[in-house]
Amino acid sequence: MGENGNRVEGFIEVEGGKIWYYVEGADKSGIPLITLHGGPGVPHDYLEPLSILSDERPVVFYDQLGCGRSDRPSDKGLWTVERFVRELNLLKERLGMGKVHILGQSWGTILACEYFFSKPEDVVSMVLSGPAMSIPQFEKDVRKLLAFLPKEKQNAIHRAEASGRFDSREYADAMRTFYSRHVCRLDPWPDCLNRALEGMGTAVYEHMYGPSEFTVTGTLRNYSCVHRLREIDVPVLLTCGRFDEATPATTELYRREIVNCEMKIIEDASHEHHLEKPEEYMEIVRNFLKKVEGHGPRKYFE
Repeated sequence: MGENGNRVEGFIEVEGGKIWYYVEGADKSGIPLITLHGGPGVPHDYLEPLSILSDERPVVFYDQLGCGRSDRPSDKGLWTVERFVRELNLLKERLGMGKVHILGQSWGTILACEYFFSKPEDVVSMVLSGPAMSIPQFEKDVRKLLAFLPKEKQNAIHRAEASGRFDSREYADAMRTFYSRHVCRLDPWPDCLNRALEGMGTAVYEHMYGPSEFTVTGTLRNYSCVHRLREIDVPVLLTCGRFDEATPATTELYRREIVNCEMKIIEDASHEHHLEKPEEYMEIVRNFLKKVEGHGPRKYFE
């Protein structure tokens, strides 16, 4: 484990290899916030702006196995929801943390919920951004959004899916058009998002999800925990962008299922609304955590 001021970083041995993590605000006394990146397989880099919250609490970032600075084993048997839950639990234990807040984005919202179902006593609250707790619903929503793309982009997607070949320039162009509308509307994309895509664990993403956001062929294609959302009894904050592929309408459906839940829609933003409207997003999250907490416990890193 290495230390640099208020930052602690290192590697932790998990099932299948080592994962890399770092903690900002390691000397702060607020309840720690663990961040869970999306994908699966898109490393933590694009969540780095959340480090601004480390002025009040430790904020934990890590690259899940298979992407970023963590090991990339070839065994596809490792790419299961259950193993990623065990990985998160081991990270938390090795960092010596008791109760925590969890912030998940996209796939990270699935991981957050599944962790809660396994260790509810350890979770103080959850922030679920761009929630995807039903992949069939997520795909259904994305398919609706595709209908608004230019016809030639839609045709390129249909041809690729019919042939099973997703390496054409036309398909890549269609992906970029969709992503610029519903994933990140900034132009150019911020450096932290570009770094995340450069460090992406494509093997994990394709195995669990598919070749793109709108072509779901992986092991998560039938995943849903909507029927269990009423089990969540800690405070939950749901956030989405107005143009999010995790649509406001579906996010509202999740809100109705969770007992103690707030929902915020970020205007003029999409899936990466924490990057598109960072000041608004951080204020919403900060206020939510403060309201949940009331007061801070002991320091977690002396």
